[in-house]
Amino acid sequence: MSLDKLVLGFHAVKIAGILANLRQFPTLRPDPAAGPRPRTSLLVPARDEERNLPATLAALCAQPADEILVLDDGSADGTAALVRACPDPRVALHTGTPPPDGWIGKNWACHQLAAAATGERLVFCDADVTLRPGALAALHAEWDRQGADVFSVFPRQVTGTLGERLLVPLIDETLLAFLPHALLRAPVPAAATANGQVLAFTRAAYAAVGGHAAVADQIVEDVALARRTRRCGLRLGLALGGALVGTRMYRGYREAVRGVGKSLRAAHGHRDAALAATAAWHLAAYTLPWLRWDRGGAWRAAALLGLAERLLVNAKTGRGAYAEAALVPVTAPAALPVYALALRRTARWKGREYR
Repeated sequence: MSLDKLVLGFHAVKIAGILANLRQFPTLRPDPAAGPRPRTSLLVPARDEERNLPATLAALCAQPADEILVLDDGSADGTAALVRACPDPRVALHTGTPPPDGWIGKNWACHQLAAAATGERLVFCDADVTLRPGALAALHAEWDRQGADVFSVFPRQVTGTLGERLLVPLIDETLLAFLPHALLRAPVPAAATANGQVLAFTRAAYAAVGGHAAVADQIVEDVALARRTRRCGLRLGLALGGALVGTRMYRGYREAVRGVGKSLRAAHGHRDAALAATAAWHLAAYTLPWLRWDRGGAWRAAALLGLAERLLVNAKTGRGAYAEAALVPVTAPAALPVYALALRRTARWKGREYR
């Protein structure tokens, strides 16, 4: 089959997946009939989060959680002081210890938080995630509706710079194009995924999968926990955050490259060939059609479908920002530094280096 037809077929598959998820993939919505819930612990690992914590803590305190535990993971800024100053009696600061050999820092922080928590439901929430009023009640409602043991939310991505707009939307696009929500009920191992930004467990499920100790050395710990959940015969649940859960993960292009690059190698099975092939394919699928616009209808159709994918994903997540579609032809070249970072076989994040 010729390259133009392969590229067009690829886009047709992606469009089909996105269209399926426009209808199937749930989005958190306010739950006006919220009643009593199991005792819930909101658990926040925090390392050098002075920039994010004021908004995060205020939002957490607006939720009906029974306790809000923040673990200071060796911060060198004012993270601990901000938590101590919080007047809400449910907020407690825990001072973390350095990770033992073989542990990823965040996994060790979450492990310590789970040991300190008293809730029947454990809701891990990154320090750069903002929960709007009603978010926790909506999370509980959708969690129960899906009958899940382990439940996670993909927040609405907030972007502030051109560099962020080039890279961050790829997270939502990958999820909505390649994981039809219905597959969560099917015995398909590759459909086991989760998002560590907001990742929730029943106490029993956390124990059954082995908690973060079972994935101590995994930099993509959320997917590893999802796969363990499936192997244990437990049920996964997923939802989009919609207007209730949002995050600005990175500030600028360089930070986005480092952030996405630190987990990309693991997502490709630690294989150099897979990384190189993916980078080359995205250039062929998204940039080449525009360079070959006058070489036939298949190239033109592929180019336009690439734009349609971004428009549909932004509509589903509620991000809007439809003008971002104009960035699609240059997104693959802009992502090359991410692949170059992944090929180095080391990842550095928040002062720690991981192999």
